[in-house]
Amino acid sequence: MKKLKENDFLSISARIRVMETRLLTAERMERMIDAKDVNDAAKILSECGYPDLGDVTPSSLEAMLAQAQAALFQDMGEAVDDRALIDVFRCKYDYHNAKTLVKAESLGADQDRLLLGGGRYDPATLAEDYRREDLSAYAGTFREAIGLAREVLGSSGDPQQADLILDRAYFQELAALAQCSGSRFLAGYVTALIDGANLRAAVRAARLGKGPDFLRQVLVAGGSVPPGDICVAQGSELAHLFRDTGLAAAAEAGAELAVPNGGPLTGFERLCDDAVMDYLDKAKAIPFGEQPVVAYLYAREAEATAVRIILAGRMAGLDGATIRQRLRRAYC
Repeated sequence: MKKLKENDFLSISARIRVMETRLLTAERMERMIDAKDVNDAAKILSECGYPDLGDVTPSSLEAMLAQAQAALFQDMGEAVDDRALIDVFRCKYDYHNAKTLVKAESLGADQDRLLLGGGRYDPATLAEDYRREDLSAYAGTFREAIGLAREVLGSSGDPQQADLILDRAYFQELAALAQCSGSRFLAGYVTALIDGANLRAAVRAARLGKGPDFLRQVLVAGGSVPPGDICVAQGSELAHLFRDTGLAAAAEAGAELAVPNGGPLTGFERLCDDAVMDYLDKAKAIPFGEQPVVAYLYAREAEATAVRIILAGRMAGLDGATIRQRLRRAYC
């Protein structure tokens, strides 16, 4: 692991502190939920630097968020020399696109409209290279996972197995990128993501009556709790396993739900996401370094999710209480 130099982040850290004032706060979310209609709700986003959407539609909303995401990654990529810090947040779009291409091939359908920008690789180029069966220009873990997922789906017809292969590779790449960056803070963020994924998998498996054999296929190495310990634990023991992690509260809630017909998972899912935000809150006390960059990138990702939840909920006619139930805690 290389050592990052805090002085390399002096300028961007100071700029991020200013940009944080334009994030979608809890107060702004409340105003969007309580606005007269969806168009008035969207106007509040101008305070966060978004353009006026006019008449809000699903397509105009997604176009606005995609444009904002592209501008964010370009800005951070130019301001931060360490590409791995940015790629950790771009990686998931590549794996979404890989899943889309593998499943589309299996179905004999063209699903290119479902491909997302924002990843390390241009989606149109990836689709073309995938169909030419030439992925030599892509990261080894990514390339190998696509090949294996393609093979397994072709032989088994089970899309879940293909997804599991790509999910494991995704977290493997995240861990490798964090290691490459030299940032212990970023490594801790990835650990929190893996812990959350493993806890969610354990709770869902228990609710479905799935045993250790199933869990061995879905759990990912690299978290605070070894997958082997989770495999042999009963659902009720999850709180004990995760007691010393940031997911202690989520695990306690999950343990109560880890039974068939255990009730809605909404609150549990929120606690899992809030645990990641709790970890990133540590960056607020750090004046300069890579930590503010990592926290800001996640905050913008969470902001986009919140914007979708609120505006999509308003378009669907959902009441404020239902929308609030789906929201996660804001960074600011």
